[in-house]
Amino acid sequence: MPINKTIDHAKLDRIVADQRRASEQRNLGYRERALKMYPWICGRCMREFTRVNLTELTVHHRNHDHDFNPEDGSNWELLCVYCHDNEHSRYKDFSGDTSTPESKPLATGNPFADLKSLLKK
Repeated sequence: MPINKTIDHAKLDRIVADQRRASEQRNLGYRERALKMYPWICGRCMREFTRVNLTELTVHHRNHDHDFNPEDGSNWELLCVYCHDNEHSRYKDFSGDTSTPESKPLATGNPFADLKSLLKK
């Protein structure tokens, strides 16, 4: 018996419209603006990036304030993930910030608690 597949054009139009809106929202973000503004080169190690490895290129806020994003990009610099981590480590050492992320509570349950009785069945 043949399957009759009809295309829901209205649904496809909604999907395309949603994707276009999402793309426009992404383009408003500071990362996308910085990538359009600056060459795709790490500001520290001078490693060059292409579309293939662009996810490894990050935007560093020079004053470490992620809410300060001037239109001219003066608070941004592009750094590879390694140089970016190094920069934040240096800043943490310099500022004396010794805080660590909150640890999550350990699991209290035992997933194997009833295993012996289950294996007897």
